[in-house]
Amino acid sequence: MCGRFALKTPTSELASHFKLDEAVEVDPRYNIAPGTDIPTIRHSPEDKRVMHLLRWGLVPHWAKDPSIGNKLSNARGETVAEKPSFRDAFKRRRCLVPADGFYEWKAEGKQKQPYYFSMKDGEPFALGGVWESWRAPNGEILRTCCLITTEPNEIMTPVHDRMPVIVSPDDYAQWLTGELDEAQALVKPYSIEAMQAWAVSKRVSRSGEEGADLIDPAESD
Repeated sequence: MCGRFALKTPTSELASHFKLDEAVEVDPRYNIAPGTDIPTIRHSPEDKRVMHLLRWGLVPHWAKDPSIGNKLSNARGETVAEKPSFRDAFKRRRCLVPADGFYEWKAEGKQKQPYYFSMKDGEPFALGGVWESWRAPNGEILRTCCLITTEPNEIMTPVHDRMPVIVSPDDYAQWLTGELDEAQALVKPYSIEAMQAWAVSKRVSRSGEEGADLIDPAESD
């Protein structure tokens, strides 16, 4: 799964990297958790690539209650095209979530040690996701998203048995607007050669913690 990530790249740089036509201004965040509004890149009906804030936790358009989103922060890539909660969104409403790194926890006895995963070149990257629009009884629209996971690569395997789908820059358009089979082909572990990882402070396990020091290599907590 993917339960936390960080995004510190300025909006102007994100707009350049992702070739955005429109982008909401975002502040650096180092401990982004489900249930919060996160920058999400979509292909708009006006044929533009836009970045808006969507709630992390998918609420299918047919849901009776938005609380279902609390359980749907991730979708397994192996079944995302088949599960009722995700299949329509995966076919028609895929998105990219920009990140500078993400966290995963390694079980060490009764303790869990968090690790931070990022790119060796320090560039932001894209997590593959899907999004939905849900209309409340009062007519208000809630837009939500979730991240898709896949099997781990070699750098993830010692820590966890899943990793988020990472979409390479050359494949952004294919993910956002390609056919279903083209998107499915991108649901795979990312190249280990591009990635790096290190242990970080256990403070990141508390969702209320924030700050650039959360991604520093761990010292004794």
